[in-house]
Amino acid sequence: MSNLKFQSVFDIIGPVMIGPSSSHTAGAVRIGKIVSSIFGDEPTEVEFQLYNSFAKTYRGHGTDVALVAGILGMDTDDPRIPNSLDIARERGIKVYWRVNKDSNTPHPNTTRIIIKNDKKSISATGVSIGGGTFK
Repeated sequence: MSNLKFQSVFDIIGPVMIGPSSSHTAGAVRIGKIVSSIFGDEPTEVEFQLYNSFAKTYRGHGTDVALVAGILGMDTDDPRIPNSLDIARERGIKVYWRVNKDSNTPHPNTTRIIIKNDKKSISATGVSIGGGTFK
């Protein structure tokens, strides 16, 4: 038992979230939200580069709406997540998808996000490792 590395009981039972998948939805929201927080400004454009499993299932598992919801600052249980693409469009944020279904990334749930506005641009890579957690 001493080998377990959970931070809390909630790491075991998973997050409160809009589904369907803790890895593809909750983890994706959290990745988008941390990237948005690091960016620290309203973006005008976001490009999501999706790899392997994320690339193959991003629409069916809700990874697309989850990543955008995170960029918009939503939490994993926000009822607006399914509408995040429309909300981004209404706010004037252009969203682009680059899909690479057969990549040699070390983890199947990997995304690279490029977020920008007229003042700055950053890129970050996130990996959803299960149960709504990411690195």
